[in-house]
Amino acid sequence: MQNFTYCNPVKIVFGKNTIAKINELVEPGAKVLLTYGGGSIKKNGVYRQVKNALKKRKIVEFGGIEPNPTYETCIKAIRLGRKEKINFILAVGGGSVLDGSKFIAAGIPYKGKDPWDIIKSRGQSVKSAIPMGTVLTLPATGSEMNTFAVISKLSTTEKLAFGSPHTYPKFSILDPLTTYSLDKKQLRNGIVDAFVHVAEEYATVDLNTPLQDRYAEAIFKTLVDIAPAVMSGKKDYDARATFMWTATQALCGLLSCGVIGDWSTHGIGHELTAFFGLAHAETLAIVLPAIWKYKINNKAAKLAKLAQNVYGVRTGSTKQKAAAAIKNTIKFFHSIGMPTSFKDYGITQKETEKVVARFAQRGDVLGENGDIDAKAVRKILKLGL
Repeated sequence: MQNFTYCNPVKIVFGKNTIAKINELVEPGAKVLLTYGGGSIKKNGVYRQVKNALKKRKIVEFGGIEPNPTYETCIKAIRLGRKEKINFILAVGGGSVLDGSKFIAAGIPYKGKDPWDIIKSRGQSVKSAIPMGTVLTLPATGSEMNTFAVISKLSTTEKLAFGSPHTYPKFSILDPLTTYSLDKKQLRNGIVDAFVHVAEEYATVDLNTPLQDRYAEAIFKTLVDIAPAVMSGKKDYDARATFMWTATQALCGLLSCGVIGDWSTHGIGHELTAFFGLAHAETLAIVLPAIWKYKINNKAAKLAKLAQNVYGVRTGSTKQKAAAAIKNTIKFFHSIGMPTSFKDYGITQKETEKVVARFAQRGDVLGENGDIDAKAVRKILKLGL
């Protein structure tokens, strides 16, 4: 196990009808920038609950943050926040709204010439941020309990991540009732997103971290077990509550303690979103099995554990079990309606060369061993066809 420092200051307020707790969590004198997405919160009653809880505060609203939040939209909110002298941000929505709001929170007090430098520096240039809270409505990214955010820039077809200790939310409200209005595609994407977050921290180098491994396996297995109930569309509170908390735990930082992360699936997936507009989880479902196939010799030990402890595979060699883990993961994704091939989206091998060229241009290398370069990306993408 490697050395690590772990600190997570986010206050989680979990359960039914907890949105009203905002009144206790936001200072009465705060001037709040209320951020949200396409307006679904106005249809499902969440907006009304939030406004009621904030009625003693001055509120400036900013809606329209996209499913893949863009720099171009967020910069408008940054300018608005500066003009209105905002001193608190409340992000209401899924991971994209939360991610965009983290960038806005860091961008409002940013002293540099261009806030995009925050992204280019991976968050190293962030010296302060406007405090923010969140009301989560779509379990998926774990953004409600971590520092990370991913922002797209339309003008350059880039999608990059950043993180800073300054962008931890002060609090996050998790009310499973807010998930009742989600459609099956949103639920599917959330399950896959959480699953792959765990995979990036689990299916890597085996550093003798049994506690982290078992914690990861518990999250994997919980997602597999509750998926049918979640995807049924029924208002099953216990299933939705478990889903919401599981997705949060998948990327709250605990799993990464003492281990070496991979994150190549995300690195390649971000470029696929930037070039082809696929949802984040859709890219992950294609790339993860492809990377596992390409790196099966390196990842065999961990994948064999996944096969045995999550999917119940008891027979075969380590490599045979590893192959079974890949097969069962693809089967799981298909069971919730998630495609795992570029062909499902009409994307050809020739088109994926854009992604290869991007990695060649940057000279980026990915993976827990730092050995996935542009040539390796090409081979991985071929396995996703």
